[in-house]
Amino acid sequence: MKISTKGRYGLTIMIDLAKRSGEGPTSLKLIAKDNDLSENYLEQLASPLRNAGLIKSIRGAYGGYVLARDAKDITAGDVIRVLEGPITIVEGIESEQPAQQELWGRIRDAIKEVLDKTTLEDLANHDNDEPQEAYMFYI
Repeated sequence: MKISTKGRYGLTIMIDLAKRSGEGPTSLKLIAKDNDLSENYLEQLASPLRNAGLIKSIRGAYGGYVLARDAKDITAGDVIRVLEGPITIVEGIESEQPAQQELWGRIRDAIKEVLDKTTLEDLANHDNDEPQEAYMFYI
């Protein structure tokens, strides 16, 4: 399974909105600038996210976007499925050996589990985690 820029940048939008939750609407222009991304491309991604009920648009001079639900109630899997489609790693596995079918199914399930257990709140707060001490190697 390969996540395209749609999924990656869509998560960027969602994480940014989660970090700014409670501050009012955030413009895509600001998100694009802060992350060095194309505002036009982000606008294309915002539409399916809005249609799926993950974000809301606020009109007006100080308008922009806000999360439609709490960050703890939206998972990375929700975002990826809206922008990338169903989570599959191999197409047409029905004709493969049972052992291979089981392997592909286990890999798919592991990916789904990670995406569905990782919330926007987790991702937004990741920067606030204690920095990990780097390993020191001696030669």
